[in-house]
Amino acid sequence: MITSPKKNPVRVVDVFVDELDLGALGFEGVDPAATGRPAYHPAVLLKIYIYGYLNWIQSSRRLEREAARNVELMWLAGRLAPDFKTIADFRRDNGKAIRSVCRQFVVLCRNLNLFSQSIIAIDGSKFKAVNNRDRNFTQGKIKARMQQIEQSIDRYLAAMDSADRAVPEVAEAKTERLSEKIEKLKQQMTKLKDIEAQLRASPDQQISLTDPDARSMATSGRGTGTVGYNVQTAVDDKHHLIIAHEVTNVGNDRTQLSNMANQVREEIGAESLTVVADRGYYKGPEILACGQAGITTFVPKPLTSGSKAEGRFGKQDFSYIAASDEYRCPADQLLTRRHSSVEDGMLLHSYWFSGCQSCSMQ
Repeated sequence: MITSPKKNPVRVVDVFVDELDLGALGFEGVDPAATGRPAYHPAVLLKIYIYGYLNWIQSSRRLEREAARNVELMWLAGRLAPDFKTIADFRRDNGKAIRSVCRQFVVLCRNLNLFSQSIIAIDGSKFKAVNNRDRNFTQGKIKARMQQIEQSIDRYLAAMDSADRAVPEVAEAKTERLSEKIEKLKQQMTKLKDIEAQLRASPDQQISLTDPDARSMATSGRGTGTVGYNVQTAVDDKHHLIIAHEVTNVGNDRTQLSNMANQVREEIGAESLTVVADRGYYKGPEILACGQAGITTFVPKPLTSGSKAEGRFGKQDFSYIAASDEYRCPADQLLTRRHSSVEDGMLLHSYWFSGCQSCSMQ
């Protein structure tokens, strides 16, 4: 018999789900079918889903494994262990109802003072869609594939010319095979032209055939990428609970900061908020929007200068003193403004110290 300590958070999930009117919320399968094999009750699947939500277990296959070996989840699900497809289908068929429950759960956590109003961390994660990279198209991919097909057709036509000079019986068989290959390539070319026409009408010049809303995006590995989604999550620093999440198909995080921060503020009912995020979120208008909404942000600025790679000091190595309009350099000298100019529509100020030329740190 599996038991759970009285103070274990899974007991909150258990009681919370048992008190919900799943039928009124729109969950499918609340009333069992009159015939056929009994299905898992949606309450069991919802408990598994919420457990995964709270513990950052987002894969249906991993939830399947955890339900068979994780003592907390085994207790919560009553030792029932649905397979990954059942979990995935439940998530797909009840998406709207699940989102409603997650909002109610966030409200419960807020009422229990489980959320810290001091610091919120925001981050994005890339999740692969069912759509593989070969089923995702851009203008560049279409052009490259068309060139490959044209080259293959030219190669097969040249092979047919060579076959015509062979023994008649051999030539006929070979020519027939080559003609079939050429016909298939022409059909592929027709499909690519249809996709190319759809691409012109697509706002972001991208099309995914299996998952229409999935997009090609870069991942952390150099030269790698995936076709999928960018899932944004906001977590409190006290209990590491997910307060807000959103699935986007934008390949970077630069436009997500103010949206996620405002969602968190609404969810926890805070007048002010402090948010931390990595440099992928650094964008002036986003930081400004947060400031205007009373949200303090800590986001490092991307290192775009090549100075470090060249063995030189970068701008971040110099500290600005606003009161005297001076910079303090790594050699602890004060650099005063000496010259101003306009280049490409930008006003540039030059600062230096009289002893810069003889500085040993150059």
